[in-house]
Amino acid sequence: MKIASVVARYLLGLAFLVFGLNGFLHFIPQGPMPTGVPGQFMGALMESHYMVPVFGLQLICAILFLANKYVPLALTLIAPVIVNILLFHALMLPSTIGPGVLVAVLWVLVAMPVKSAFAGILQQNVSN
Repeated sequence: MKIASVVARYLLGLAFLVFGLNGFLHFIPQGPMPTGVPGQFMGALMESHYMVPVFGLQLICAILFLANKYVPLALTLIAPVIVNILLFHALMLPSTIGPGVLVAVLWVLVAMPVKSAFAGILQQNVSN
């Protein structure tokens, strides 16, 4: 499991490094914008510059994953990004959900060995 977790951490780091950098440098050719609601949603995100901090967050988390530093923090910060990727594809473009599922699986593989770091937030009751 340790080897799988290390490989998953590197793959997760590389994926978010590439896509985070692509958000700023645009080196991956983009196909045509989807039509309908998915296109309108993506257009609004891009036009409002909402994605700039998201791409920045992806880069920060990617560096943390690749450097093997503050991995629980990186997992916590990147989780909402992955949830939004999954929700976008599940609700608007289900045929393209594959990469989102892949990064979600990688996230779980990276999170399993450091699950003790999340013990405090996973308590049902808190003593006062």
